[in-house]
Amino acid sequence: MLRRLALTAVVSLAALSAAVPAAAAAPLPLPLPLPLPLLHGDDGRTRLTVTVSNTGDPTSEGVFELECGPAGGSHPAARQACDRLDELAAEGADPFAPVPGDAMCTQQSGGPATARITGSWRGRNIDTVFDRTDGCAIGRWNGLRPVLPDVR
Repeated sequence: MLRRLALTAVVSLAALSAAVPAAAAAPLPLPLPLPLPLLHGDDGRTRLTVTVSNTGDPTSEGVFELECGPAGGSHPAARQACDRLDELAAEGADPFAPVPGDAMCTQQSGGPATARITGSWRGRNIDTVFDRTDGCAIGRWNGLRPVLPDVR
């Protein structure tokens, strides 16, 4: 009787192990990919709102709209700003990336100027803040001129 029970268990195990891979191999329907503009809510163009304050120069402060492809908006240097963004993209740089947390930055102040940039860049949503609180932040700001004003 024990022999019969053991044989039944072995046969059942063999049958189950053969059935599981067959069931797992059955193709499942995959979700359809969404088109990229729907993922980003944009058509791939650059449309940014640049809000600059505390520069000490009232002509460089305010809210500016920047559109690229073609260049336009209320930004005072729209063509040059779009050219700079294109240049950074061609280099593979992300001009909106924050300073890495492990960066070693000089402890210097570049003043109280701040800027917030929102909108889309090449179809990617942007919402970031720039300041001039240390050497890394100053370098990040200066690397994005003329999108951001020249502040001394």
